[in-house]
Amino acid sequence: MEPKWLEWARRLQALAQSGLTYSESVFERERYEQVREIASEMMASQSDETMERVVGLFAGENGYATPKVDGRGVVFDARGRILLVRELRDGGWTLPGGFADVGDTPSQAVEREVREESGYEVKAIKLLALYDRNKHGLVPARPWHIYKIFLRCELIGGAPKDSHETAGARFYAEDEIPSLSSGRTTPKQIARMFEHFRNPHLPADFD
Repeated sequence: MEPKWLEWARRLQALAQSGLTYSESVFERERYEQVREIASEMMASQSDETMERVVGLFAGENGYATPKVDGRGVVFDARGRILLVRELRDGGWTLPGGFADVGDTPSQAVEREVREESGYEVKAIKLLALYDRNKHGLVPARPWHIYKIFLRCELIGGAPKDSHETAGARFYAEDEIPSLSSGRTTPKQIARMFEHFRNPHLPADFD
């Protein structure tokens, strides 16, 4: 379970962001700025980030506050091995993916991320899971509320290559999964994707 202070800080930030988006009163906007500053202080005091960094992250968000969407491609080869990529930031391995861009459908976002991070061309064919990141033990915590979408993808071409975020793309059997990037993918999630592979009639997971 994530600490309660983190939930409070996210809610305060969301309240401030939405208030600054819709409020036209100078006085109300000043109060929402103060609320955002309190949320930033909470985040900075409990993390390695500076106050300036957190304020900058929060100030860069605008519009009505909603969860961000992180799409992950679940790709198996003919031998039943799963595709993982190695993240440059922490050296851990993960399902290829990342935040969706505005204008992308979920399938387009995942197909693009797989191509960019691994070099493989894929076609998304099935929704396997829609998870709330906060409920699945991913560390470190993120300042935003994030939903993670896992789409089963069919391998249609390409070859492994590195990207500006990843170095290494390989298929792994279930009993040889390497050390994972703990902020992106968990062992439990990988195990669940193999269950979906073995039983394609399983319904999509959620929450």
